[in-house]
Amino acid sequence: MENLKEYKELVSKLPALKKEIGKIIVGQEEAIDEVLIALLAGGHCLLEGVPGLAKTLMVKTLAEALDMSFKRIQFTPDLMPGDIVGTEVMEEHEGKKTFVFNKGPLFAHVVLADEINRTPPKTQSALLEAMQEYKVTYSGTTYQLPKPFFIIATQNPIEQAGTYPLPEAQLDRFLLYIKLNYPTEQEELMVLKNTTGTRNVPLQGVFTEKEIQTLQDLCRQVHITDELLAKVNGLVRSTRPADSTSDFVKQWCDWGAGPRAGQALVLCAKARALMQGRFSVVPEDISALAKPVLRHRIALNFKAEAEGISADKVIENLVWKS
Repeated sequence: MENLKEYKELVSKLPALKKEIGKIIVGQEEAIDEVLIALLAGGHCLLEGVPGLAKTLMVKTLAEALDMSFKRIQFTPDLMPGDIVGTEVMEEHEGKKTFVFNKGPLFAHVVLADEINRTPPKTQSALLEAMQEYKVTYSGTTYQLPKPFFIIATQNPIEQAGTYPLPEAQLDRFLLYIKLNYPTEQEELMVLKNTTGTRNVPLQGVFTEKEIQTLQDLCRQVHITDELLAKVNGLVRSTRPADSTSDFVKQWCDWGAGPRAGQALVLCAKARALMQGRFSVVPEDISALAKPVLRHRIALNFKAEAEGISADKVIENLVWKS
């Protein structure tokens, strides 16, 4: 591993990034860790939580702590692809009229796709090329998105009227599916104290764009043994009813995770190792990230739903068996 000293200095700044975010966001440490893991792994994440859990504030705070450009897109039923990608407008210069592409809010380092399930599939799909290819195409011309490029989408799990559930193909594009829980009693008391007075906490940018890109490159250099790769492969394959040796998978699942899930789990395990100052993956990295990596890549059948079985429960059983 080249430039080891530089890498160690960058990794040593990761706790400072979490500390900056913690100045604004009370609790939710597991969710914050998972968001940062998705960033380091070079992927995107879906945040799910009931209203009032500071999903939007968390993303905005992350962008400020990273000192990067930030755009928020409020997804609504009438939102069109051009509203997020951009459109061409006619401009006149020295008597000549030409069409110029006006970049939309998608052209930012950190993009918050707020309530993504409130817009129709046509607009949802406009994110697909951006999420996968880090570019957009308009009128036959390709425009590169800024790097690093990080999409965080949110959705509300309790209000489904007027929503458009994300198709499986788009769900699979999200590296992690992160669920936010209610704060503890003490954390909620701290939220009340911090947000109902005159408290105003300025944030310091911890990383530059280039440093984040360096960390993303470093993430792929973190070592993982062949034995742990086999463990990841076995775990992912065990979610598929046709391949699994577990009766509960055959009983509760219609289909399981594809190869992209294994790639996501390896990259996220490497990112978690980096977050903890290690340059090698350990088994705990894999088990800790199995749920956010796999929960949106497993389709449960009617029998599982009738019995109150969740994807998380299936994953727990598989991790325990492995």
